Amino acid sequence: MQAREQGGGILVIDEIQKVPDWSETIKRLWDEDSAAGIPLQVLLLGSAQLLVQKGLTESLAGRFELTRATHWSLPEMTEAFGWDWQRFVFFGGYPGAATLVAEEDRWRRYVRDSLIETTLTRDILFLSQVNKPALLRRLFELGCAYSGQELSYTKLLGQLQDAGNTVTLAHYLDLFTAAGLLTGLQKYSADTARKRASTPKFQVFNNALISALAGHDYAVVRQDPERWGRQVESAVGAHLLNGATENGWQLHYWRDRSDEVDFVLAGQGRVAAVEVKSGRRATTTPGMRLFADRFKPNRMLLVGGDGIPIDEFLRTPPQSWL
Repeated sequence: MQAREQGGGILVIDEIQKVPDWSETIKRLWDEDSAAGIPLQVLLLGSAQLLVQKGLTESLAGRFELTRATHWSLPEMTEAFGWDWQRFVFFGGYPGAATLVAEEDRWRRYVRDSLIETTLTRDILFLSQVNKPALLRRLFELGCAYSGQELSYTKLLGQLQDAGNTVTLAHYLDLFTAAGLLTGLQKYSADTARKRASTPKFQVFNNALISALAGHDYAVVRQDPERWGRQVESAVGAHLLNGATENGWQLHYWRDRSDEVDFVLAGQGRVAAVEVKSGRRATTTPGMRLFADRFKPNRMLLVGGDGIPIDEFLRTPPQSWL
């Protein structure tokens, strides 16, 4: 009634997924308000992504606009907690865990128990058809360990030591993607069928998942060039992935035999090729040159080394590079 008298209003409901049959209730109330001419705008907030998406698609089709709030970025973690880019690369962008980083064992337990386990149990196992929960958990652990690397489904089955099939693994990976945890990037190609048939390149949405499951301390990883290089590449990939998710773009990788490009960002009819170097290297690589000749990208970006400083890249919205 007040919204009608004032010519409009906004109703905000947080953690909407905790309301039983929330989507049916919202649909009924929305239809009643619309029929009564009440100009009310409703903002629904939810942290259980799969549950929210299920309610939207089943009951509210044609009645909503989806706005994705992705993981916290480096600028947000710097503003809130004073982090530099190195700390962000290792500890990721979970604000709830940020105050625990001085006690790394406690931080790891928080991420594993309060974030990972809660999402796997509440968002995935409770809401989706998962016939092999042990396989799903092992796939998640393996995917985080291999973030930034390609691993075929056939090799995955060998690593997992399970008699499952590639369709099952692809389904589980789709569930991780929907939950905002882990995805498998497809190889960039002008042929859509080839993209779908490509070997996936694992990529986490948040580097905290890697560090919490690996169990290595920050100081140890910083002193290990190989481990730190993988962390840096994964952080760049997560930054691009969250930007692509938020804006409805696509993130890929590219490889032709031994030539590769770490990431290919495509959106707004434009393409940017991104190569990540944690050490000092030449400003171009054979893979980048071959990709440029074949696909004519709008931008070619080298991150780290003699290219764009990692700090600057992680503080710049991905759309700026397109």
